[in-house]
Amino acid sequence: AKFFSLRKVIPYSSTSVNFAADGTTFVTASADTTVRIWSAELGKVIHVLTGHVANVRDAQFSSDGKMIASCSWDRTIRLWDVDSGQAVKVLAGHMWNVHAVQFSPDGNTLVSGSPDRTIRLWDVQSGQTIKIIDALDRWINDVQFSPDGQFLISASGEQSIVLWDVKLGEMARIMYGHLKATFSPDGRSIVSVGTDNTLRIWDVTSGKELRTLEGHSDLITDVKYSKDSQTIVSCSKDKTIRLWDAYSGCALEKLEGHSNCVYSVDFSSDGNQIVSCSADRTIRLWG
Repeated sequence: AKFFSLRKVIPYSSTSVNFAADGTTFVTASADTTVRIWSAELGKVIHVLTGHVANVRDAQFSSDGKMIASCSWDRTIRLWDVDSGQAVKVLAGHMWNVHAVQFSPDGNTLVSGSPDRTIRLWDVQSGQTIKIIDALDRWINDVQFSPDGQFLISASGEQSIVLWDVKLGEMARIMYGHLKATFSPDGRSIVSVGTDNTLRIWDVTSGKELRTLEGHSDLITDVKYSKDSQTIVSCSKDKTIRLWDAYSGCALEKLEGHSNCVYSVDFSSDGNQIVSCSADRTIRLWG
């Protein structure tokens, strides 16, 4: 396994960080109402995307890196052209703050989740709503596609993780006890995190919990898999970032340096870089 050390500290307050697929840039979402595209090598801003009128909660690249989708407490989702930094579309329909947004693997669809108790699917070309999934009174914090695009996983304030069938718009399975979850890139597992300071790995097919990873001493705020599905990175209110072996569940490394809650973390696709952002008002690049 690779070992990481701190490469760069950027003074900027952000709540979400995500790499582009090629790892040369990353995108941030911030309470200052902007979305920013950064050079990972230089740690400098390439574009400031303005248009949201409230706290931006999440921002993600499309898999081809040409577009960014962002969502905000202004109840809208915005689509941006990466090269020009210009807004392409505003998607409105949620009745409350939008907490999460993600492109489908083929880039044709967007999924969004909100405490308005709905998950919405949108057509990227037209900006129209394709489907509204009633989240059955769940306050949606986070929602993501499976690698094959056939399922969604949602996490909610009620601490339940739900697997949804995209075509049917119906619930396929419930797993209890956590606030955020993500699929492994090979589509076989789900890792979830939450308030009990543990990471749990689940088998997608059976819905059974495979293992519990312990080490963080406070709420875990974000979790990501490496592209090869072998390593998991997590970050926490305990101010640390931790790396884990996805198969054995063994702790690999602890990255310290942030002086407050770490909000968000991501791996570059080659697995050689990690980006994190924190309540200490810094972004850190590790390599």
